[in-house]
Amino acid sequence: MPDNSNRNTIIFVVVAMVMLFAYQAFYMGPQTKLRQAELKARETAQAANPAGAGTPGAPGVAVQPAFLPRTLALAASPRAVIDTPSLQGSVSLKGARIDDLLLKGYRVDVNPKSSPVELLRPEGSAHAWFAEFGWTGANLPGLPTPDSVWTLAQGDRLSPGHPLVLTYTNGQGLTFTRTLVVDDKFMFTITDSVANGTPGPLTLVPYASVQRQGAPTTLDPNAHQGAVGVMGKVLQMVKYKDLKKAGEKDYSSDGGWLGITDKYWLAAIVPDQSETVHAAFKVTPSRGIDVYEANFVGQPRVVAPGAQLTHVSRMFAGAKTVPVLKAYETALKIPKLVDAVDWGRLYFFTKPIFWVLEQFYGLLNNFGLAILALTVLVRLVFFYPANLSYESMTKMKKIQPEVEALRTRYKDDPTKQQQELMGLYAREKINPLMGCLPMLATIPIFLALFKVLSVAIEMRHAPFFGWVQDLSARDPSTVFNLFGVIPWDPATAPLIGVLLAGPLHVGIWPLAYGFTQWLSMKMSPPAPDPTQQMIMQLMPVIFTFVLSPLAVGLLIYYTWSNLLTILQQYVIMRRFKVDNPIDDILGRLTGRRAGTAG
Repeated sequence: MPDNSNRNTIIFVVVAMVMLFAYQAFYMGPQTKLRQAELKARETAQAANPAGAGTPGAPGVAVQPAFLPRTLALAASPRAVIDTPSLQGSVSLKGARIDDLLLKGYRVDVNPKSSPVELLRPEGSAHAWFAEFGWTGANLPGLPTPDSVWTLAQGDRLSPGHPLVLTYTNGQGLTFTRTLVVDDKFMFTITDSVANGTPGPLTLVPYASVQRQGAPTTLDPNAHQGAVGVMGKVLQMVKYKDLKKAGEKDYSSDGGWLGITDKYWLAAIVPDQSETVHAAFKVTPSRGIDVYEANFVGQPRVVAPGAQLTHVSRMFAGAKTVPVLKAYETALKIPKLVDAVDWGRLYFFTKPIFWVLEQFYGLLNNFGLAILALTVLVRLVFFYPANLSYESMTKMKKIQPEVEALRTRYKDDPTKQQQELMGLYAREKINPLMGCLPMLATIPIFLALFKVLSVAIEMRHAPFFGWVQDLSARDPSTVFNLFGVIPWDPATAPLIGVLLAGPLHVGIWPLAYGFTQWLSMKMSPPAPDPTQQMIMQLMPVIFTFVLSPLAVGLLIYYTWSNLLTILQQYVIMRRFKVDNPIDDILGRLTGRRAGTAG
């Protein structure tokens, strides 16, 4: 007959080890590969472009010798400037492409003087990423090509309230006009017109395309990167490797949207929501490069001689900020645009967690404080079941001498021992399994918050206080330079620098978490078996190192949650007059005997 009193310990250890191995498999391994790939990409870029002509801030981009530096690629075409409160860049008059965009409000790192994040880059440079629009059709005279040079007919700078009008005349009776409009955020409106000056009717089909030449060198394992879109009201996400394996994925849709996404950035094309389109994700080898593309083709249109045909489409190019995506989703009736953010399979839980954080941020103006407020809210929601659990654990701790006496008395008769233990628990109204509830209840919160910190751009470079300037990154402090007191970078240490800056890098918040976890466990009943006791004593140390590389926002959440747990346990233990480690510590510090009376 199993010993029910041991189940708490066994369940805790099993869950902890599952989390540990899952973390190692799905986070630490990929993150190590990610860091190695970033270093290799940076070394390759420096070797190929020692003058620094490439653009900083393009994540995972290795500038190869076969490609032009970005500045030279831009100079290969006449251009019209893009300048908005959110974007800066240019439109290429060669091909009339949108192929040069930097995000003004986002920097490569937390240094406000660092380079702005690059989104789009022109063809000819490494990892080109651009959008093009136009017409297609069979047996048509002189359609514009990517090499066609358009004329700037109106405006010289694209900004909110100041459109650009481009024209192209093919010399065979067709005149093409493209009007580009941009708002103050990230949405472009592209109006394409064609005037038929030929003697007969023509059939044209509008199209739009986003292309990325080569997948990023480094990919974050915690966020979707690749093709994304909503076709037929169904969210589609196809990773680069899966798209390369498939070659092409086709969809039919009334409206919708599709594009190519990074962890935080998106370039997506949006057809008229009333039009039925054929959409596709595809990959095509070209000059030794895999060209990833998201495109749609609209319905055929007939333009009579002397008449003009017009088609309107849109393009989102910018940061996946939830309020902005939601505003476009509502105003322009673009379905599920907010799902460009990879909420994960637990989206039904992740989205509410993010919404709550947003509400608290609106009140507190600090996402770190919002995390603390979320923790309090979670503790309030689970207060009653947690209270029952802590009362059960406190009672078990109180009767621990009787439990040990029964184990000693009936050590040779396990069946009798179990009967007596169950009888003792029944008399004291104790449920041994109740102690697992708080831990199990926090797992979904942990997973949801982990996902939010991993994918929500609102958390990127979001400061807390002091040395924490990015809640989505690991704690930058480290014990090996006394948390910044010694002006020394442990990563530069010979031979062991990789270890000191990697697995052994432990900052202030991981240590705070480890201490609060140890104190919380000290307030719980000890495991009956010495081996189990040793395992439980090691768990806070193990988890300090395991959780250390995680986003510091998670450690703030867990440390604050532990403190609230300790407070709740302390009040209950004082009420039941049970010895607790806090009174013991205070007694040693003050020289008084630890008391348990209320």
